[in-house]
Amino acid sequence: MGGGQEDCLQIGGQKLKSRFFMGTGKFADNKKMPQVIDAASAAVVTVALRRADKKSASENILDYIPKDVILMPNTSGARTAEEAVRIAHLSRAMGCGDWIKIEVIADNRYLLPDNLETIKATEILVQEGFTVLPYISPELMAAKRLADAGAAAVMPLAAPIGSNRGLETKEMLQIIINEIDLPIIVDAGIGKPSEAAACMEMGAAAVLANTAVATAANPMEMARAFSKAIEAGRMAYLAGLGRVLNNYASASSPLTGFLQELAK
Repeated sequence: MGGGQEDCLQIGGQKLKSRFFMGTGKFADNKKMPQVIDAASAAVVTVALRRADKKSASENILDYIPKDVILMPNTSGARTAEEAVRIAHLSRAMGCGDWIKIEVIADNRYLLPDNLETIKATEILVQEGFTVLPYISPELMAAKRLADAGAAAVMPLAAPIGSNRGLETKEMLQIIINEIDLPIIVDAGIGKPSEAAACMEMGAAAVLANTAVATAANPMEMARAFSKAIEAGRMAYLAGLGRVLNNYASASSPLTGFLQELAK
């Protein structure tokens, strides 16, 4: 951010107001979401399309998404690339825009993404003009193939979705951040603001959180905490973290001279 240049994240031609992405799947009460999203200063909000049925007589989650954020429907529930593509088409037909988070999960126990099917869906939807943000297990070659396919960003998980276990895949995330020339958005498993800050210090472009906020004792305050942590982590990354000494210490002030002067 030196030289007076603005540090701004841009995805799909959109300039984002923050680097905090919010999920909506775990909120027990939709009515609380607008205040929490506002407290988070979130730029992008993702929602499962099956909860966004405008024709349904029941409550529609879209009614609680603020108008000043980017809506990113996800393909939650898809088990194959074909199903993910079908959900994306429904999203566009419903007027939800062209942003889509690809989420293909056939594993019912650990809920880990199917990277191969995710790549297939990304290739198809990019060709159809969607802004595609795929959610993946953190594997370098999968991330490279998604970049080659035209993904707008890559969203690797930090830990199993909804677990709040934190940076279990830290080393793999760092490799992807280092090697992929796309925004890397850490998605799933982050449980604490300090972990979100650590992601940003590593060079991640953004963090997506839902469970850690929605299940907190005070979701609004937790949303604010995440927002500030993400901002602080980004500032630290841009400032350049100090060196790490693995084998010895280094005094923070001179150890000689002062006592010698007193002895005279």
